[in-house]
Amino acid sequence: MKILVLNAGSSSQKSAFYDIQDTPTEHALEPLWSGTAEWGNEEGKAEIKITAHGKTTIRTVTMDSRVEVIKQLLKTLWNGETRVLDLDHEYTDDEGMRAALAEIDVVGHRVVHGGPDYEHSVLITPEIERALEHIANFAPLHNPANIEGIAAITKFKPDMPQVAVFDTAFHRHMPAEAATYAGPYAWIQQGIHRYGFHGPSHRYCAHRSAQIVDRDIATLRIVTCHIGNGSSLAAIQGGQSIDTTMGFTPLDGLMMGSRSGEVDPSILFYLQRQHGYSIDELEHILNKESGLKGISGISSDMRKISQAIKEGNERARLARSMYIYRIRYYIGAMVAALGGIDILTFTGGIGEHDAELRASVCKNLAYLNLQLDQTRNEHAPVDQDIATANSQVRVLVVHTEEDWEIARECWQVLQQQRSRNNLAAHNSK
Repeated sequence: MKILVLNAGSSSQKSAFYDIQDTPTEHALEPLWSGTAEWGNEEGKAEIKITAHGKTTIRTVTMDSRVEVIKQLLKTLWNGETRVLDLDHEYTDDEGMRAALAEIDVVGHRVVHGGPDYEHSVLITPEIERALEHIANFAPLHNPANIEGIAAITKFKPDMPQVAVFDTAFHRHMPAEAATYAGPYAWIQQGIHRYGFHGPSHRYCAHRSAQIVDRDIATLRIVTCHIGNGSSLAAIQGGQSIDTTMGFTPLDGLMMGSRSGEVDPSILFYLQRQHGYSIDELEHILNKESGLKGISGISSDMRKISQAIKEGNERARLARSMYIYRIRYYIGAMVAALGGIDILTFTGGIGEHDAELRASVCKNLAYLNLQLDQTRNEHAPVDQDIATANSQVRVLVVHTEEDWEIARECWQVLQQQRSRNNLAAHNSK
């Protein structure tokens, strides 16, 4: 089954292409082709990075819209040295898109917020497209980008099977006491509760962690730490999420690159009443001007924060210290929810690559009988256990594979659809 994955961010577009011959395993296969486009550094321009056949190409393209970026990304599937689809002759971009999509069985989309109605990945229909537009206000900074990706594929191949894989789905069976806000009960009826995000990453990393330690996930209590520009923790018991740090939107919980994470809501009332801030201004501040960027005044990039600390910048030092403190603080909450912990897993851009941060987070967790092996931790581990032999808690670094998790979901949804179609055909005879 040939599967194309589109993973949209507010200022980025990722994609991957898989050809799955058998039932997909929990352990990720390498994509045959992967592409990333990022924009925002130069107006009207996007940087495209493509990897295939062991080679990587990087170039800058003119960007008019997300649809145009998707076209520029995907045409490398059948053009140039990154080609993995053999089309029979030269095409214009639009013709090539149609011809390439005809070679693909299904397109999977990461959709950040599933709202109150979607607890599982779904095959997208016109009715579901309209529903996704309706719930876009649950995640106005994320869902519209996901919807644009769906529309781009529909434009070139209206009958292409497409699957929506929701960030929120993995967390939808949290206990009511964890998912419910202590506001009016009417909020529940309005779909206002804690949803949680980064679901494909948390699920993949939990199952991969169980594989690494050679244990049955049904017996394990795991805290997964997805630490990047956007960050969240999840408490996973028996393979199921029972608590997580993000809430109604991806703004809640941990301090992040440019997001505030948890704040006293009365601060917003105060700023509105005493300083005249509008709702739009407050939303922008909390999402784009807070977190590492807001405290340091330098950047949302932890690498730049760390460099500034070496140069003696005290605001940068405070930002990093706060960031680490919040991770430790919420790990304690996740452990309390689980009633103990067997595995602590780090993933995400910072979680995977910042050994000093991992060491700082683990330093105050000795009360859990957790001991980090400093040598293992410092040697760029990937999918490895970095705890000492006598540590009662295993500490892992796992390379997250969100795109693979989305591809697995596509495979399962299409298999289920085919089974239903076969059953319906049989019953109609």
